[in-house]
Amino acid sequence: MTKDELRAELERQAQRYKDVYGGEVITYAAQPDPERKPWRKKSNLLDQAFEKELERIEKDLKAKTEKPDQP
Repeated sequence: MTKDELRAELERQAQRYKDVYGGEVITYAAQPDPERKPWRKKSNLLDQAFEKELERIEKDLKAKTEKPDQP
């Protein structure tokens, strides 16, 4: 069945419904698809270890800059 045939069939059914049942046919526009949220990757064990290592390095650097080396 082509699109034109389908449209014609739906129009015939709508007209028949109006004639036989005296009803009213209301057509609605299609609802838009819900907006997709950005994809997020779950962190695995290696990602967590990497984050910990970065935090440790930052902490060490901050400690070195705050406390100057004494001779």
